[in-house]
Amino acid sequence: MMTAADSIPVFVLTGFLGSGKTTLLKSLLAHPGLGDTAVVINELGEVGLDHLLVREVTEEVVLLGSGCVCCAMRDDLVTTLSELHALREGGSIPAFSRVVVETTGLADPAPIVQTLISERDLRRDYVLSGLVTTVDAVLGERELDTYPESVKQAAIADHLVVTKSDLATAVQRDRLGARLSILNPGARVVHSAPGSFPGPELLFTLAGFEGGARPEAVRNWINEEAYRPRPARRGVRHDGRISTFVIRIAEPVDWTPFVEWLELLLASRGECLLRVKGLLNVAGRPRPVVIQGVQHMFYPPSELTDWPDPDRATRIVFITRDLTHTAVETSLRQVLGVVATSK
Repeated sequence: MMTAADSIPVFVLTGFLGSGKTTLLKSLLAHPGLGDTAVVINELGEVGLDHLLVREVTEEVVLLGSGCVCCAMRDDLVTTLSELHALREGGSIPAFSRVVVETTGLADPAPIVQTLISERDLRRDYVLSGLVTTVDAVLGERELDTYPESVKQAAIADHLVVTKSDLATAVQRDRLGARLSILNPGARVVHSAPGSFPGPELLFTLAGFEGGARPEAVRNWINEEAYRPRPARRGVRHDGRISTFVIRIAEPVDWTPFVEWLELLLASRGECLLRVKGLLNVAGRPRPVVIQGVQHMFYPPSELTDWPDPDRATRIVFITRDLTHTAVETSLRQVLGVVATSK
């Protein structure tokens, strides 16, 4: 039986159609640092694995020359990951130490995230650890203007990989970068091009939902400076329905009323909560509490071993759609009776 510390980290790789997600994945599969990884994709043929294939393990699981295990995703992600873990435990495939799940280009990644958070059987063996989204350097702005799926994929990411950077002009790269910094200020932006693809050590770090015992990871995403309002730049569009802000509460919060407020917010406006990350100073607890969620689903709260910085205030990062920081602050004041400030 695996303990929480032994849980296998899962990373979700998403990105709009044609954004270079499959090209990036092929590069990653050939990387020696990804040799102890299981990759769950939609179709094995889509990433051109013939030259990497060593042998078939089962009908839908293959062992690649790099050492990676590659598995085609079936309709039920729970079944796919459960069977993959059973093969690992039975010795039929190598003992992989992480999983990468690739979505389709038009997919809303939220259901996959919610499945990994909510399914008890999966949480026994796996832990959701990060979201990586590819964005086309040339077409990214137009796709963000046109397709809500593209906006959501970018908004909930921990890492944004700007692909085809070699094909974009300096103006295109600059405008897209400014757009992404408005849409998701806390995400790490990485540029990618043939010959300079990012490696797994950069993209698949434990910086997302897995926060236990890693104060430095939390310090990176509780970055209030990134969420401060900035002067509008000429020609850079703001996604009017998307809001990004940090709510700060100076005094320790009472846990029970806080949970009641969060449950009320989830019940009434859960679809609007694209991503929520919080570092809480809970009254009566010496260590900080981390919360993480996507829409209606939240990961079980965890405690850090220590505070990531000298600041002891509660800080909650919100990326929302059709939900303003004023509305969130008002609900917080009504339920908890505290005055919060947003950044």
